[in-house]
Amino acid sequence: SWFLIFGLVTWSLATGVFPPRFQNLPVYIYWIMGVSGAVGLFLSVVLHELMHSLIARRYGLPMKGITLFIFGGVAEMGEEPPSAKAEFMIAVVGPLSSIAIAAIFYGINQVGAASGWSPAINGVVGYLAMINGLLAVFNLVPAFPLDGGRILRSIFWSISGNLRRATRWAAMVGQGIAWLMIFGGTSMIF
Repeated sequence: SWFLIFGLVTWSLATGVFPPRFQNLPVYIYWIMGVSGAVGLFLSVVLHELMHSLIARRYGLPMKGITLFIFGGVAEMGEEPPSAKAEFMIAVVGPLSSIAIAAIFYGINQVGAASGWSPAINGVVGYLAMINGLLAVFNLVPAFPLDGGRILRSIFWSISGNLRRATRWAAMVGQGIAWLMIFGGTSMIF
């Protein structure tokens, strides 16, 4: 499915995102921008998940692998974290890495704008800054099993001292957020 998703992201960027923002470029440039943006997005997601994996391994957790799918990725741990602190550190490093990546691309974008780089190059770099910022924000939504939900679970775990209870509480908050999103999306239709 990764190749299908890569193709869809490339197509979306090349035909719907970049042309309206950077007008009058040759069509093949939009496709190069689309491929570059898709590669950058997937590398950013892999780096985000790799950071989860590195911190998990630091806490002695076996890692089964990293899986990419249409809505992002997941670092597959072999077992539950040994403590609330480990859960917090493993969860928080993903959004922090996305924020760092966004800041790096934003800085590069600013240098490119000041230096007169091609709109195609600066457009892709600006897109990668924005998409990594959005990735960080989305992952901080406190809906388990997103990173924000895992952070929330670590807080509940720290307070209660019980992983099972903390998981139940974090899952309930996640369900509440899911219902809010459903009602919000439905109301936008009407």
